[in-house]
Amino acid sequence: MTTMALVDRLAVGRGAVQADLVIRNARLVNVWSGEIYPTDIVIHDERIVALAQGYIGRHEIDVQGRYVCPGFIDAHVHIESSLCTPPEFARAVVSHGVTTVVTDPHEIANVLGVDGIRFMLERAKYGPLNVFVMASSCVPATQMETSGAQLEAEDLKLLLGSDWVLGLAEVMNYPGVVYGDEGMIDKLELFGTRVMDGHCPALTGKELNAYVASGIGSEHECTTVDEALEKLRLGLTIFIREGTTTRNLRPLLPLITPENHTRLCFCTDDRQPSSLIDEGSIDFMIRTAIDHGVDPVVAIRMGTLNTAQYFRLHDHGVVAPGKWADLVVFSDLHNLRAEMVFRRGQLVAQDGKMTVGRPPLRQIHLLNTMNLRLDHLDFRIPANDKRIRVIGGVGDQVVTEHRIENARIVDGFAVSDTDRDLLKMAVLERHHGTGNIGKAFIHGFGLKHGAIAGTVAHDHHNLVVIGADDTSMRRAVEAVVEMGGGLAVVNGDQIMGSLPLPVAGLMTEIPLEQVRHEYDVLIQKAQELGSTMPDPFMAMSFMALEVIPKLKLTDVGLVDVEQFKVVDLFV
Repeated sequence: MTTMALVDRLAVGRGAVQADLVIRNARLVNVWSGEIYPTDIVIHDERIVALAQGYIGRHEIDVQGRYVCPGFIDAHVHIESSLCTPPEFARAVVSHGVTTVVTDPHEIANVLGVDGIRFMLERAKYGPLNVFVMASSCVPATQMETSGAQLEAEDLKLLLGSDWVLGLAEVMNYPGVVYGDEGMIDKLELFGTRVMDGHCPALTGKELNAYVASGIGSEHECTTVDEALEKLRLGLTIFIREGTTTRNLRPLLPLITPENHTRLCFCTDDRQPSSLIDEGSIDFMIRTAIDHGVDPVVAIRMGTLNTAQYFRLHDHGVVAPGKWADLVVFSDLHNLRAEMVFRRGQLVAQDGKMTVGRPPLRQIHLLNTMNLRLDHLDFRIPANDKRIRVIGGVGDQVVTEHRIENARIVDGFAVSDTDRDLLKMAVLERHHGTGNIGKAFIHGFGLKHGAIAGTVAHDHHNLVVIGADDTSMRRAVEAVVEMGGGLAVVNGDQIMGSLPLPVAGLMTEIPLEQVRHEYDVLIQKAQELGSTMPDPFMAMSFMALEVIPKLKLTDVGLVDVEQFKVVDLFV
């Protein structure tokens, strides 16, 4: 801020100079004082300068007694899960009242390293959404996978000079923290004066105490009130999560009390296009919380001020003089739906539609990310025994069961058994051409025929395929490679549906509505093949994430997450 800009703003504040904009007849939801009361909101040079009547603006908007609150803030989101780059993601969430997100770009970082993070920062420029980045802490997530990059403390140090980089993103390698892994300690010390986010599902007792003692400040993986309360008592800020698959909001609502709610925030983590379009983002969480009895001011505070304070974004999250003029206008306190959205004093969305255009996309050249060997695709699994470990899908959760089943054996090989919903799963390394293939069996997807495949596979984003037969699995892999990355549904030799994701095999830059349509077709085709999941692709993307209990598959092999080691398929 220049001296002249500050002097000009002060002059507006004391009423000596006209403001840029006055929003008249607002009912302000003041998340700082906990009150709702009538006032005018005076804006100049992108900031709020006064909350009072009697000011004159060059432009004036009469909101006729409607409510006004701060723009919503998402405490933790992976933009890549929208399958769109930041400009299209912004179109989706800003129209729902979200003006700020804190993102961990570790999906693209696992494919392209620091260049991937810089791509996301560049694509977020000049848009209608504040996009703050947390530096990805675990690339790769563990040593039990092959990712496209490896980020050490020295690599992350390159990001510290950016005003848009706030701290260290979710530290998923909790054993590395608890037991003092040297590389992990280097990162914690590098970011020790900044905000550091956590990720420690089901961690408890002494190990949890050690984890929190590292200086990590938040947790978004809680699935029960008891788990969240233990972590809250130790000083962690709890991000209550409601993604597309990871729906923890309703189970955790009983956690919220007048005494503790200032240490609770809302986040979406991973949301697909259909959820963003049909439900929304943080606004959906606020509406749901209010509908289940949470005081409206408390719910709005959890989606605004609490998050801003945790991340030290002191100019965000509250409507007050000196703060950025990020505002949401709405009519119904108990069914909050954004009717007008302002970002830095500019009207950017109205009645669910953007009022500003998408900024032009500067051409950015990214490396080819499909380096997968097709010369020896072999999905056969020689039967070394009768009993096998099986990944057990658990409804709409990313956690899995560790099941023991009898294998179906044909001609000496373990094969899929659709009658028992035991499907073959494979993870193929796609970054370095190593030829690694992890093979296992999975329960819960329901396919009777064909296969589904994709390069969205948290967090290493190798190519994952689940199928009823090897022919379909091979053709599905080939289809994804031919697209340069993406998602596919195949039955035998027939490609039934596909969605190219040319940006790192994770995202596309076509309009969000088109992505949603093509993605919905994929789900429909998978369900025609027997899939019983509402979104088998989102579920599949987490079946290779070896930091979420209990059993997962990477290109290295089958991982027992509770033992934190690779185990044999056969018992």
